[in-house]
Amino acid sequence: MFKLWSIILLIGITTACANTGVPSYDAAAGYKPSAVNEQFVVPLHAEQQPSTFSNPNILKGSTYHLKGIGGEQGLYPPLAYFEELSSLGWNELEDKRLGHTHFFSNNQTVISVVVKEDFIQIYELKKDAKY
Repeated sequence: MFKLWSIILLIGITTACANTGVPSYDAAAGYKPSAVNEQFVVPLHAEQQPSTFSNPNILKGSTYHLKGIGGEQGLYPPLAYFEELSSLGWNELEDKRLGHTHFFSNNQTVISVVVKEDFIQIYELKKDAKY
């Protein structure tokens, strides 16, 4: 009986430690409008938090937490997410990419997506922004 309780306790501790409370990135889950721009979507389970920024080129921004969104150390952009943006008319400005920062345009609107390991930051740039 003691062994059974020990195993149950061990499983419970392992499960509790593995659950960080932040949902994991799942490209098949779908997308929702971002708080930054309704036409620019974010993964459905991403948890939004306001961002603070001091860059005068930014109109508004938000941070979205989602476990594993950028792969290890944010080195792997979420390709399925970027393909969804493309299908909605957002064109990646690949020549403007700066490390973890990707730029997308649609008509006169430019949005930057900063990809990190467990979060993305979405910023809408001002119309006359230098980037």
